[in-house]
Amino acid sequence: MKKTDPEFKKQLAAVRAIRDRDIDTSDIPEITDRSRAEVGKFYRPIKKPVTVRLDADVLAWLKSQGKGYQTRINSLLRSAMSKHSPRRKRA
Repeated sequence: MKKTDPEFKKQLAAVRAIRDRDIDTSDIPEITDRSRAEVGKFYRPIKKPVTVRLDADVLAWLKSQGKGYQTRINSLLRSAMSKHSPRRKRA
């Protein structure tokens, strides 16, 4: 972590001391059109490295579709998981 100068720390402390209800947001327009919202755009689950043994033909098929075969494996597993699990809210 970078060291911060005392003046910056003082400014951060001042910002932290402001209550949410005291922040003036009158110059920020309210969002009423959510049609372009992207669900989960910033959600990034924690990745864990694992070793898994796959049939050679399955691995060849995944790799034949181009770069990102591990992402495809994850996507296929997530799809299967969501079909077989009750809906859970993300934290």
